[in-house]
Amino acid sequence: MTVNSGSPGWYLRRLSRMGPREVGGRVGDAVRRRRWRSATPASPSVTGARFDAVLPAGTIDAIPPDAAKRLVAEADRLMAGHAEYFGVDRDDLVDPDWWRDPKTGRRAPWGYAFDVPYRNEDAVGDIKQIWELSRHQYLTVLAAAYAITGDERYAERVAAHLRSWWAGNAPLRGVHWISGIELGIRLLSWVWIRRLLDGWPGAAGLFEGNPVALHQIWHHQRWLAAFPSRGSSANNHVIAEAAGQFAAACAFGWFPSSARWRADALRSLERHLRSNTFASGLNRELATEYHGLVLELGLAAVAEADAADVAVPASIRLVLLRMTDALAAVVDGRLRPPRQGDADDGHGLVVDGADTDRWASLLTTGDAVFGRLAWWPAVTGADVRTALLAALIRPYAKDGTVTRPPSRPAHFADAGLTILRGPGEVWVRCDGGPHGFLSIAAHAHADALSVEVRHDGVDVLADPGTFCYHGQPEWRQYFRSTLGHNTLQWDGGDQSVSGGPFLWTRQARSRVLVADASEEGAARWCAEHDGYEDVVHRRRVELTAASQELRVVDEVRGGRGTVRLAFHLGPAIAADLVGNRAVLTWTRDGEDRSAVLDLPGQLSWRAHRGETHPPLGWYSAGFGRKEPATTLVGTGLADGVEGFITVLGFNG
Repeated sequence: MTVNSGSPGWYLRRLSRMGPREVGGRVGDAVRRRRWRSATPASPSVTGARFDAVLPAGTIDAIPPDAAKRLVAEADRLMAGHAEYFGVDRDDLVDPDWWRDPKTGRRAPWGYAFDVPYRNEDAVGDIKQIWELSRHQYLTVLAAAYAITGDERYAERVAAHLRSWWAGNAPLRGVHWISGIELGIRLLSWVWIRRLLDGWPGAAGLFEGNPVALHQIWHHQRWLAAFPSRGSSANNHVIAEAAGQFAAACAFGWFPSSARWRADALRSLERHLRSNTFASGLNRELATEYHGLVLELGLAAVAEADAADVAVPASIRLVLLRMTDALAAVVDGRLRPPRQGDADDGHGLVVDGADTDRWASLLTTGDAVFGRLAWWPAVTGADVRTALLAALIRPYAKDGTVTRPPSRPAHFADAGLTILRGPGEVWVRCDGGPHGFLSIAAHAHADALSVEVRHDGVDVLADPGTFCYHGQPEWRQYFRSTLGHNTLQWDGGDQSVSGGPFLWTRQARSRVLVADASEEGAARWCAEHDGYEDVVHRRRVELTAASQELRVVDEVRGGRGTVRLAFHLGPAIAADLVGNRAVLTWTRDGEDRSAVLDLPGQLSWRAHRGETHPPLGWYSAGFGRKEPATTLVGTGLADGVEGFITVLGFNG
C-alpha cells in the first residue's frame, strides 16, 4: 500500500498514535509557529565572549599517523569540490548551493520554514540530499585537517562556507530551519569547528567576534528550546536535539539563556538516553545505525560537559557504557553489527576519512573511555575521533558499583535479539523482539522472526537494508516489508500495518520461547509472533557447531492460506537454484567459498533478481544506494503442513 505522508488520512492516522499530552504539546507548537512567523527577534548583544573549550595540549600529536593521513586525503578531496552523499557524486563543494538537491536538480523554495513542504520531493527535491551538506560535518573534516597540518587553506575554506551558509539561511527562513535533528547536529559541528580551528588567527573573528555567527547560534538554540521532538517522535531526533543544544550551551555559553538551555538540555538528554535504550544496552528503535548515532551523540555531549566542567548524571555515562558493551557483543568477526531496521548513514560527529570503520572507531573510543572487557573482539585500524574525544572525556570511574558482563552476551531478552555463533565465523542474528520504539515505531521494519546469516563477515542470508525514506514510496514500502526480509509472509500481507513511511498503525507482537546460544554443540532459538491476527507464525532455528549446519523450521498455526517464504542472499553470493536446492558460491579474501541451501519441498521456488514491478531482489549497502541481489521465494499453501524446513550447510 502506498501512503501519502501529507494526506488528510495520514494526519488522522498520525494523530491516532498520540496521547493527550503530546497532542497538547503539538497544539502549543502550532501556536508558537504562527506567532514566530510575524517577527524574528534580534539576538542579545554579546561582549567579551571567549572560547575556552579547547583541546588539551598534545591531543593532535596523539592521533595515529594512518588515521591522520586518511583524514587529510579526504579533506583534499573536499577542497577539490568532490563528495558523495547517499549514492550521488557531487563536484560543487568549492561553492555549494545550500538549497539545491543534486539528485533531482530541484531547489527548495524560499519562505517561512514551517511552510516548506519538505516531504514533497516534486516541490523540494530529495530533502536528505539538501539537509546532509548543511549538517556541516564535511567542515569538521576540513577543520580537523587544519588542526593536524596547520595549513590555513582548510581553515579559510571552512570560514568561507560558514559565512556563505549564515548569509543564505536567515533564521526561520527556508528548508534548513524545519527539523530539530538538523539544527542539533549542526550546532555540534560548529562547536567542533571552533575547537579545531583554535590555532587559526581568524577563529575568534569567525565565531565569538562575529555578530552574524552569534545571531545564528542564539537562534538555533532558541528554536531547539521551543520545538523539541515530543511523545511518539521522541526517538533519536530528541537525542540529537538535546546533545546539540547542550554542546552549544557549554562551549558557546555567552547568552543570558545559556545556563537555562544547558540545564534543560542535560535533563532532556539524561531522560531520553535512558528511555531510548534497553537495560541490556541496545537501542530501543532496534535499528542498528541509530544505535551508532545515539552512542556518538552521547559521547560527544559528555565530552562537552567534561570540557566545560559541567557535572552530568551518572546514569548518562552508564547508558553509554552499556551501549558500548552491547555493540561489542553483537558484532560479527569483522566488526559488523546487525543490519536491522532503518539506516540512513547518519553520524553524530565526523572527523575522519571516508574509509574509517565506524564500528571499530566506536569500540576504540569505548576502550579509551570505559576500558575494554576480556571478551571484546580485537579491533584493528585507527581513527582520529577517538583521540579527540578521549582527550576531553574523563575516564570512567570504576568504583565497583557497576556490573559489566563477565562474558559475551548472546541473548538480549528485552530487545528480543539473539546471536548464534559457530565455527568458521558463522554468525546468525535471530529477531524475536518488539516491532519498534514508541507508538509509531518510525524506523521499524516488518521483520518479525527474520534471520540474518553471515560467514566470515560476508552476508549469506542478508537483511536487504533501507535504501530510501522520501520520494519513492514503492521502494520505501518494499525495503521495510515482510517480503523484504528473511521471514514468512502470510496471505500476501505484512505482519505489521504501515500507515505511512514512518508510521505503523498495527504492530506485530513477538515472544522468544527458547534462546540457547551455546557455541558448543547445538545453539537453539525459537520464537513466534501474532502479526497475522488469526494465525501464529512460529520459527525454530538450530545451529550445529560440528557440521556448520543451520536448520530453520517455520510453522503456521491456526489457519489455511498462502505463504511466501523469502531468503535474501547477499550481493556477493551467486546462486544456482534447481528445484528446491540452491548451491551458493562466493569469494572471500581470494578464497572460493560455498554452501548448500535446501529449501522446503512443499513450496514452489523461484529466484528473483533486480526486479522493479514490483521491487524484489535488491540489497542496499547504504542510504540512497541499491544493487541487484538474488532473492529466493517459495510459494505454497500452509494447510496441514507440519513445518517448512530449510537447511543451510557450509562447506568448510
